[in-house]
Amino acid sequence: MQAKRLTDELSVSAQLTVPEMAEAKAAGFRSVIVNRPDGEGADQPTFTEIEAAARQAGLEARYLPVETGKVSDEDAAAFGALLATLPKPALGFCRSGTRTATLWALSQAGKRPLDEIVRRASAAGYDLSGVAKRIETGGVPVDRSAEHHDVIIVGGGAGGIAVAASMLARKSGLDIAIVEPADVHYYQPGWTLVGGGVFQAGDTRKQMSSLIPHGVRWIKAAVAGFDPQNKAVILEGCRPVTYEKLVVAPGLKLNWAGVEGLEETLGKNGVTSNYRYDLAPYTWELVKNFRRGTALFTQPPMPIKCAGAPQKAMYLSCDHWLRQGVLNDVRVEFLNAGPVLFGVADYVPPLMEYVKRYGIDLSFGHNLIRVDGPAKRAWFKVSGKDGESTIVERAFDMMHVTPLQSPPDVVKASPLANEAGWLDLDPATLRHVKFPDIYGLGDASGTTNAKTAAAARKMAPVVAENLLRDLGVLDEPRAAVYDGYGSCPLTVERGKVILAEFGYGGRRIPSFPKWFIDDLKPSKAAWLLKERVLPAIYWKAMLKGREPMAKPGREVLEAAE
Repeated sequence: MQAKRLTDELSVSAQLTVPEMAEAKAAGFRSVIVNRPDGEGADQPTFTEIEAAARQAGLEARYLPVETGKVSDEDAAAFGALLATLPKPALGFCRSGTRTATLWALSQAGKRPLDEIVRRASAAGYDLSGVAKRIETGGVPVDRSAEHHDVIIVGGGAGGIAVAASMLARKSGLDIAIVEPADVHYYQPGWTLVGGGVFQAGDTRKQMSSLIPHGVRWIKAAVAGFDPQNKAVILEGCRPVTYEKLVVAPGLKLNWAGVEGLEETLGKNGVTSNYRYDLAPYTWELVKNFRRGTALFTQPPMPIKCAGAPQKAMYLSCDHWLRQGVLNDVRVEFLNAGPVLFGVADYVPPLMEYVKRYGIDLSFGHNLIRVDGPAKRAWFKVSGKDGESTIVERAFDMMHVTPLQSPPDVVKASPLANEAGWLDLDPATLRHVKFPDIYGLGDASGTTNAKTAAAARKMAPVVAENLLRDLGVLDEPRAAVYDGYGSCPLTVERGKVILAEFGYGGRRIPSFPKWFIDDLKPSKAAWLLKERVLPAIYWKAMLKGREPMAKPGREVLEAAE
């Protein structure tokens, strides 16, 4: 825990964990204020978890969630009122501490001199110069004498870092900045294997600072908005940075709050999810200790990241129970909001063989809407063929939940979004359809490809080459194009994988000859690829600008008349 003192009454911090509540108490704090909305990050505990730990440590906890870049005057007033009533000293936190510091600064308008407010924030490591005018006048002007870069990349996930590395591998010395607030980068495809007892959680994380390519400027801040007309990205604190070219790759939003009661029971009462770093180990604890009862596995409406992940967790669990000789005492049900087991029809028959082997009950059109963890009950909205819907109840002893997923709020509310809220991109070139200086890739894309790391691996060189063409660095008359490639290594048992590879329209695109890996059959070779080869490719190739089997295609030029 690294608390930064603003006043005798308030210190601020980046995201705190459940164990750090006891540390906060030991450090002399008497209350905590949480300003980060639940579900904003993959490794973020919910307020319910923080509140329980705080109470156990003897701290009072309050929840005042504020979205990045959307600190209103009402939020600031509420923060001031909260601080006035809580036992002090108080410790406030969000993702980086900036929102909490901004709330405090705005709450002090008229109570402290402006220079003192800015100085105290600066001494704590928070640059609030972007809101200084607002503190003084109540307005929200944007200073256009902004930091500028030739290329700004929003997002330090798989897509963002891969694009930067890919560009630099083709042309060194480029002026590139990555905007990313997180300190840690995760290899999220590994969480399936954490939940299956194959990987340790620590195997799937590295410090962000170790992955930002050399020569790239890391702007450690969250994005509050996009201003494509002025070629600017607005950071939290109303600070703009301007660009010649922009790449948007912020990932997607996991909406844990979209299911009533889910946040309160995650990580206990037998409710888990491999979609969160800190919960994947709990999945394995549940699986290895499970001997009898009902296990439910859920999948929400599409689109979701790695659409096969909900069933991967189920198959690995069933395989363990089969090996332990307890599967006959376990009832397994897969409750899918969609109408089919898998979106690419060719892979359904081999998957159905495992459904039969494990005795899994399939329930389609079942969308999880409510969970009561202590009572071990879950409710699903069931869509009927006639358009009518009913609510059904299920009892469980263990439940693996896949959360609802949506575009990031900052994208959904921006001019960059399509009608569904995703990035409005040309599916081939990945250029924005309205703003030619903007490209996008990864999970926030409105293209119809699968939202997987494998897709980002193929998208990155397409974006990199097209950006370099636009900048006049790459002498290539044809644009690079993306064919919608995505891959889903379906872990149907420990030691075997069905390597599903496909592109736009559900067209199968196998990468290997059938004698090595037949994509329609479970394979030991594909398991080795999933367990050993793909993590190494991710860390040592994709994020380093090396692109084995990822060369982009080219647009077809019309013949001259």
